[in-house]
Amino acid sequence: MSGLTEPEAREFHSIFVMSFLIFTVIAVVAHFLVWQWRPWLPGPNGYARAMIDGVTTLTSFIV
Repeated sequence: MSGLTEPEAREFHSIFVMSFLIFTVIAVVAHFLVWQWRPWLPGPNGYARAMIDGVTTLTSFIV
């Protein structure tokens, strides 16, 4: 139906499954690292620090 022979279909399937597993592991690690940096559900006091704390504005440079 796909035009692939049985060995080609098995090889494609194994590559597809391995690629999917690698992508899933990378995504899980990335989500874990972001969660360590800033939890998705803040505590009762909100986030301890805002994302823009310490950022200087550019409005004085625009004029």
